[in-house]
Formats: sequence, structure tokens, C-alpha cells
Amino acid sequence: MDTAKTMLDAAEAFVALVSEIPHDAWDRPALGVWDVRSLVGHTARAVITAHDYLARPAAALELRSAAEYLAAGYLVDRSIHEAVADRGVAAGHDLGDEPAEVVETMIGRLRAAIAATKGDPVISTLLGGMRFSDYLETRTVELVVHTSDLARAVGREPRLPPAAIARVLHIICDAAMLNGRGLDAVRQLSARDGSAFELL
Repeated sequence: MDTAKTMLDAAEAFVALVSEIPHDAWDRPALGVWDVRSLVGHTARAVITAHDYLARPAAALELRSAAEYLAAGYLVDRSIHEAVADRGVAAGHDLGDEPAEVVETMIGRLRAAIAATKGDPVISTLLGGMRFSDYLETRTVELVVHTSDLARAVGREPRLPPAAIARVLHIICDAAMLNGRGLDAVRQLSARDGSAFELL
């Protein structure tokens, strides 16, 4: 499936960046409460959950797109986001002394699981049942956004695939529309409301 290729290509860009992180940068502040190690751990969970959720069939289809998943995530209880932050810290520690090798192994396991999967199963996720292909697109969002966060934190270029970036732009804009924030997204992308981004 094309969504799988896009997600896996983004994952490979992520692990390539992880392999370039200087030894003295792992404790550097990265994003919110996360240092670089915790941000890498959280981002690696995009691969881990895609692999693990594939073995968790859902009884019903509740979310019909990656945008619906993101829109639903924006509205959930904030305590869920605190738990996500904690899991990122734990995942960072679990990566050990060779994080890039560990993440590359995770990607290989996911690649094999996808190759062995027939059709497009409906899987259970934290926010409800959805098609696996749509869940992979949510993981592409995570990988693209957080690989860019990581690149800024460690002063490296992310070298993300253009196809993944383009897809994430579409998904985020669709999610903004679903949450009634489409015009806010337009204003941010056109350098209004204090945004430093200049497009128009």
C-alpha cells in the first residue's frame, strides 16, 4: 500500500537523523518536557504502535481517516497527553546505547509485518477502531513533525521525503477543518496572527 511506503520512508529518514545525533546531545532540551532522548523515544513509538496495533483487531470502524484521528486527539482529556509524555521518556530509556540500531530493527519488524498482512484490517487504537492504512498515515504525521523537531534540537537537516511532507500537510489541514479551525490554519500559513511563516 502506498501509505505504508510513505510511512516507512519517513521512518527511515527519522532513523538516519538519529544516527547523526552527537554523543553530547542526548540530554539537550528538545520539545516541552522532553530532552533529545525522550523525543527520539516518543517518535520511535510511531513505529512500535503501528507494529503492535496490527495484531489488535477492532470490532467496529469508528474513525474513517487520519484526519479524524488527529481531530479526535485534539479534543481528548489532557491527561492522555501527560501519559503520552511519560511514555516518551520511558521509550527513550528503552532505546539503550545504540538507539539508531534499535529503531532500524523496529522498522524492519514493521516492514515484515506489513508485507505479511492481507487487505486493510480494522485495528484498535487509543481513540477507536480505524483502518490500518489510515493509522499508518497518523504515524507519518508523527514521524514528519517530530523528525523536524529533532532536527532543530540537534542542529541537523531532517531530509524528509517530499511525499511524506505533502501528505502530512493535507492531513493536518483536513484535521483543522474537522475541528472548525480551518481559517486559523489558513492564517498561520499566510503569516497572519503573528506567524513568522511567509507564503503569500
